[in-house]
Amino acid sequence: MVHHSIRSAPKSHRTHGSAAACLCACAGFFLAAALASASAGAQQGGSQGSPALANPQPHPTSVILPVANRVPDANDRMEMQDQKLKRASFDAANMERKRQLDSDSAMLLKLASELKAEIDKTPPNTLSLSIVRKAEEIEHLAHSVQIKMKLTVGGD
Repeated sequence: MVHHSIRSAPKSHRTHGSAAACLCACAGFFLAAALASASAGAQQGGSQGSPALANPQPHPTSVILPVANRVPDANDRMEMQDQKLKRASFDAANMERKRQLDSDSAMLLKLASELKAEIDKTPPNTLSLSIVRKAEEIEHLAHSVQIKMKLTVGGD
């Protein structure tokens, strides 16, 4: 015959109850200690004024997160290298675009001055075929310059 009593309950039930009691006791101890130190600080600070003014604590000048100080790993270095190469590629493309804009603008100026010289040579109220072609070429080149001016190559 097997006798079951309260003490013969499974060990896990007894341990769980003891751990909870121990946890409550520890929490009570820390709460009492915190209240005691707070009341002691208030009694000391009451005679001298505000505790913050009586005993100023030094404030850190900067807060640096540990993540900010970590050394980049291989993946971070590879990503930084890729970004650097992309940036260099974007800068090269922008420099080429600027070079083309300078060249096209100089060509526009040359064509416009040639067109003006031809128009000045022709009699009034007449248009020659060469004047119309030159005007169309200027129009096409001006449109190209306008598009290039709006375009900026960049990853950001």
